[in-house]
Amino acid sequence: MRVTFAIAAILIAGILHTAPQAQQAPAPASGATTMTVDVLAQKIMEAESGVTARMSSYKPLVEVYVQYVEPHAQLGTVPIKDDYFLGQFESSPQGPRINSFTAERTTTTRRLPLPFAASALKLDGFAAMTVPDWKLLNNKKYNFTFLRREFLGEVRCLVLDVAPRVTSTDGFTGRIWVEDRDFNIVRFNGIIRGLSSGAQSGKKFWFNVDSWRANVKPGLWLPSHVYSEQHSDTGPTLKSQMRLWGYDLRSTKPVQEFTTITIDEPSVRDNTEQPQQLSPTLSQRLWEQQAEENVLDRLTKAGLLAPPGEVDKVLETVATNLQITNNLTMDPVKARVLLTSPIESFTVGRTIVLSRGLIDVLPDEASLATMLGHELAHIVLGHRVIDTKFAFADKLMVPDDELLATVAYRHDPKDEEAADWKVGELLKNSPYKDKLAEAGLFLRALSENSLKLKNLIQPHIGENSSSQVELLRAATLPLASAREKSSMAVTPLVPYLRYAEPKTTPTPKNRERGTGNRDPKKFPSCAQVRCQLRRTVRQ
Repeated sequence: MRVTFAIAAILIAGILHTAPQAQQAPAPASGATTMTVDVLAQKIMEAESGVTARMSSYKPLVEVYVQYVEPHAQLGTVPIKDDYFLGQFESSPQGPRINSFTAERTTTTRRLPLPFAASALKLDGFAAMTVPDWKLLNNKKYNFTFLRREFLGEVRCLVLDVAPRVTSTDGFTGRIWVEDRDFNIVRFNGIIRGLSSGAQSGKKFWFNVDSWRANVKPGLWLPSHVYSEQHSDTGPTLKSQMRLWGYDLRSTKPVQEFTTITIDEPSVRDNTEQPQQLSPTLSQRLWEQQAEENVLDRLTKAGLLAPPGEVDKVLETVATNLQITNNLTMDPVKARVLLTSPIESFTVGRTIVLSRGLIDVLPDEASLATMLGHELAHIVLGHRVIDTKFAFADKLMVPDDELLATVAYRHDPKDEEAADWKVGELLKNSPYKDKLAEAGLFLRALSENSLKLKNLIQPHIGENSSSQVELLRAATLPLASAREKSSMAVTPLVPYLRYAEPKTTPTPKNRERGTGNRDPKKFPSCAQVRCQLRRTVRQ
């Protein structure tokens, strides 16, 4: 091992002292040889061509949230307007595009100069930000300069600067992080030129982009998070976040004609414990339950709702606390997570749904209890929480781009007012009654920004304002200045990268210990997570 480390040190030292024209790149972790930067660039291009080819076969969900901000004396910048798009990524010979699921807003944008007017934003331009250059980063068009090694999360990367060989108004200039196993780009940061604004003039614009990818399965890294900015000397600054998920939902379809169905021999069972005839009340409950299950299954199939997981259990624990301390005799409610950024909560039957964006900005557990309590109040008061027409199988046999409009439901103002009063009673008797100060400040921030940030705070599916999700513990940092008070503002995205290792079967020894392959640092208990609800929810 000492000899290996010594050889590695000599190789790295040689790299640092190599002349630019003969620059060497370090070898992958599994090898002991070096390669030139030109050879490394060739491997990067080959891996990147595989990504663009894969993107043409996958159709992930794409969410784009845009904010327009202006300078502020104390806070640095503040948002003044926003836009939101939810759709499906599509790749074609003409280039990438986003098939939008959401209707375009009719808010006026005349006071915003191009390219910041909402009518000038072209979703195809955001789709193009998923790769540095859709014509590929090849060493004939670009110069590559090796800088250093660097870890991003658990992934060891080679860091290179990339710039066009000749001055051009199109293409990418910036930095790329390449994992050293298969030479896939896992992050790129810089400027992308030549993106279309959608204006009739066909004028091109540039965006500064920080784009990250996720290892969806061994050897395959695909776009997951993109943060971008656009600056103008005559108007506000544009900041946006884009998320992509659900690659596996549309990549495989069951081959119906080759499916084998095995039918067991019929058997007769005499079950005298269950009633032979259901009462009208129980029949109605089962009908509503069928509608609830149909809606949840359809939203999950579309990739909008996260599959059941550990996060749901944390939410259900908080909701159960409210039920027990208020002596509610009904069965415990369920909880699910909507994989979108707008701040939303709604109820589907006896299941409370909170958006990822809402969970992401909640300051503490009492605030979470307040959001869950409002939806629980609708159930306790007997408000209509499911449309029973969805118990019919045909009602949800609609394309994904029509699903949001199909399942969207609103309570009337009287029901909302009654629920607001009821949640006050629930919290008064709960363990959170003395911890509601942060919840009050959070609700005040929502109210103050509701007119400016309509696409973030106003509902898209539910009445109040996705892939697996997990709660990550985040350090609570004291604010250094007022400029760090980024209430409801778009911020850069910094996901934690890790390899998607092949699933292994726990050994008998691990089974006896009850640990399997579980790492307590990566998978904290629900009790640990609840103690720190200043969190990040990631796909």
